[in-house]
Amino acid sequence: MTKAIIIKKQGGPEVLELSDINLGKPGPDQIKVKNIAIGLNYIDTYHRSGLYPLSLPSGIGLEGAGKIIEIGSNVKDLSVGDNVSYAGGPPSSYAEERILPAQIAVKIPDGVSHKIAASIMTKGLTSFYLLYKTYKVTSKDVILFHAAAGGVGQIFSQWAKSLGCKLIGTVGSDEKIAIAKENGCDHVINYNKQDFVKEVKDITKGNGVSVVYDGVGKNTFHGSVECLKTRGMMVSFGNASGPLDPVNVPKDIQPKSLFLTRPSMNNYFTTRDEVLEGAAKLFEQIKFGKIKIKIFKEYKLAEAKQAHEDLESRKINGPAIFVI
Repeated sequence: MTKAIIIKKQGGPEVLELSDINLGKPGPDQIKVKNIAIGLNYIDTYHRSGLYPLSLPSGIGLEGAGKIIEIGSNVKDLSVGDNVSYAGGPPSSYAEERILPAQIAVKIPDGVSHKIAASIMTKGLTSFYLLYKTYKVTSKDVILFHAAAGGVGQIFSQWAKSLGCKLIGTVGSDEKIAIAKENGCDHVINYNKQDFVKEVKDITKGNGVSVVYDGVGKNTFHGSVECLKTRGMMVSFGNASGPLDPVNVPKDIQPKSLFLTRPSMNNYFTTRDEVLEGAAKLFEQIKFGKIKIKIFKEYKLAEAKQAHEDLESRKINGPAIFVI
């Protein structure tokens, strides 16, 4: 038996239950991992609340890092004892041990701790596909990223600045302005105090930005569209303020011939090679100091309810993890 957080119904943080489960053995293409650290991500709250429905009862959590304790018969490039990190797969990383597809696990390079690896896989791979695949950012681009002081925002901002672009970030409070600037934003806008559309137009001298990365959702979508230049790209990848209203294509998209995409990690890492490419790029950024990670807070697995409350009330200003 091992301990894991299980949800039997969807709702608020109170539905997170620490339970004893029997894992069994990994299948032919799976591995069993003893977790050492587990990543905490905003998408976990979507799975818990039902915004992204799960088949219940279910585990929760998408990323972690630990040591392989058992492998399936078809697994060739990983071995028992390997230190690995992972992101994706069926939600179930909030656990002392878990079984996962071998395809999504990568070896942790020397010099990177389990805690750092667990905190960056989802956020870092998200930043990778946003910057290299969804829209290929270059030094010529001016880009806008909402919630720049958050977990994804801090990694994304550092990585974006290493590409030489001009980066405008938004935050929800004055206290977060310094965090966003420290991580690479050239301009920071508090969208709860300022009209971010006006500020962006002033910064760009009315030209607008090449791309908007919007993980906030409902409250920022229409303003984001206004910030885009002709043939710009609207990248809607999250719902922190609530799910989007239906998009009015003739009104929102057609006037400037905009591109609109709703990317998902599952669709950018469909093969082993894609996972390895993204992870290699991410660890390279860390190795060469272009992305620096500072863990904001650590929780015990039994504190999952508190962790979700802190996450949803914006008390977490950076990567947070569970430590086993």
